[in-house]
Amino acid sequence: MSDPAPAGVPTGSGPLAGLRVLELGQLIAGPFAARTLADFGADVVKIEPPPEPGQPATTGGDPLRRWRLLKDGTSVWWQVQSRNKRSLALDLRREESSDIVRRLAAECDVLVENFRPGAMEGWGLGPDELLAANPCLVMLRISGYGQTGPYRDRPGFGMVAEAFGGLRHLTGEPGRVPVRTGVSIGDTLASLHGVIGILLALHERARSGRGQVIDVALYEAVFNCMESLLPEYSAFGVVREAAGSALPGIAPSNAYRCGDGGYALIAGNGDSIFRRLMDCIGRPELGVDPQLANNAGRVGRVAEIDSAIGAWASQRSTEAVLTALERAQVPAGKIFTVADISADPHYAARGMIQHVSLADGSQLAVPGIVPKLSRTPGGHRLNAPALGQDTDAVLREAGLTPAQVQLLRDRGVIL
Repeated sequence: MSDPAPAGVPTGSGPLAGLRVLELGQLIAGPFAARTLADFGADVVKIEPPPEPGQPATTGGDPLRRWRLLKDGTSVWWQVQSRNKRSLALDLRREESSDIVRRLAAECDVLVENFRPGAMEGWGLGPDELLAANPCLVMLRISGYGQTGPYRDRPGFGMVAEAFGGLRHLTGEPGRVPVRTGVSIGDTLASLHGVIGILLALHERARSGRGQVIDVALYEAVFNCMESLLPEYSAFGVVREAAGSALPGIAPSNAYRCGDGGYALIAGNGDSIFRRLMDCIGRPELGVDPQLANNAGRVGRVAEIDSAIGAWASQRSTEAVLTALERAQVPAGKIFTVADISADPHYAARGMIQHVSLADGSQLAVPGIVPKLSRTPGGHRLNAPALGQDTDAVLREAGLTPAQVQLLRDRGVIL
């Protein structure tokens, strides 16, 4: 895939060991993609802005370092988003920085960026320049609306992309204000599409020896996951609307309130599953009703079916409902909080709750590695770096002398 890493470059392990990645993005979309590569062995160098002159180091770097809940001045989210990476603190607004990025990119396999379209070109770091210096480079570009089109210059954060991609219109209860999902799902979907694009481009590069540019728009990643939304509108003029906890057109599939106030999510929409579900709730006559033998018939009588399931669930605790459904082999589950997740034995058995040691000696729980490979699994090699922690090492690997590094530091180009 790539040549052996130069002396001094961390080699790691995993299927992407030896892959060299340069990350120029910030916040969520680009860094999530680069973190996924890092989890599986890639050497990811993250470029972050140093603090403004005269300001403390804690004011510089990726803004995610200061998002949400902080521990000792740094977001605990940072330990997830930037694990297995190295940090180079470099001011991309300086002319000397563009020369350094070009030098680094010339030795990399992949470059990831999620700035607004045109920003990289403004720094002299567009695809024309970078691919001219390194024809094998795979360049992932993530933006709100993509690198082309009439909206390319609009700022496009994840929540805007989720709305533009059609997702926000479907979330929430009918007739009420559409709600966002509780996480930045638009950014994450774009990141994962970006990783797919990188792996496709690397596979093709193995044949052609040439790199290419991957253009991922946040809204397109969302739109790509909208299932039958567009063809239903095209064929029938149907504009799908929000449906709360139900799944329109597929029955029964809903959240049912139990006697203790909890909810059971029940998916009884397979034909044989539906029959088992009806037996379980004491309504076998519905299970053998010819009109309800397939999904189309059940959709027409979904209110009746939901009422029957709801009446049964309301007389039992959530645990009793789920136990009975598990015994009947009907897909069901409760709504998990993070406290439930942290205590769940299945999460633990699958290695999805891992612990890292922080600088102060405390332990922090972080999500495990996904996906799971049997022979070359990913892993946690490095904690998320301090700002500029690896600046000197990365620049030395790029061929700069100690005197050149010090000159850049004196000029405020690096931290």
